[in-house]
Amino acid sequence: MSKPIEREWRFYLDDMISCAEKALSYTDGFDQQRFVASGLNYDATIRNLELIGEAATHIPDAIRQNNPQIPWRMIIATRNRLIHGYLGIDNDTLWSIIQTDIPALLPLLQHLQKSGCCPNSHVPTL
Repeated sequence: MSKPIEREWRFYLDDMISCAEKALSYTDGFDQQRFVASGLNYDATIRNLELIGEAATHIPDAIRQNNPQIPWRMIIATRNRLIHGYLGIDNDTLWSIIQTDIPALLPLLQHLQKSGCCPNSHVPTL
């Protein structure tokens, strides 16, 4: 059996940006109560937050280390909590992530996407 082709890390970064944008669009115009009661929007948003964390695990260590302004460990930890939380997700924390963390994260990811790798760094673009 052949080894699967490894995706370039930039594609995972693109995925993170796309999923963050989706999460924001799925919650636009909602308050927390309406969001939690929404069903499809709630589930779709959680899924996209999980995917952001999963994609982050595929960003090389060199890129993560040279971009410490992005909270890589928290992103991955959030994914793990959502995946393994089953029905025990704290909706206050989830809403805070959607309202505060994702809007702060998105421009950082977009800046990394535009810069190509590691601004002010000697690490080459992979």
